[in-house]
Amino acid sequence: MIQERVKSVLNKMRPALQADGGDVELVEITPDGVVKVKLMGACSGCMMSQMTLKMGIEKAIKQEVPEVKEVISV
Repeated sequence: MIQERVKSVLNKMRPALQADGGDVELVEITPDGVVKVKLMGACSGCMMSQMTLKMGIEKAIKQEVPEVKEVISV
C-alpha cells in the first residue's frame, strides 16, 4: 500500500528533522500521486523548509515510492 510505504520513508527522515526541532506529518495522498505533508515545529517557519521538502523529503519518497508524482506542504 502506498500510504504505508510513504509513512515508512517519513519515519526514516523524522529523526533528522526532530534533531533540528521540527517534524513532518502525512496529511493525504491524492489519487493522482500527490503526497500532502505538514511541516511542524521549527520546520514550519524555517527559511530552508522548501529545500528540505523538495530535496530531502520528496526525493526520498520518490526513490522508494515511484508512484508518487509530487510532495507538497499544506
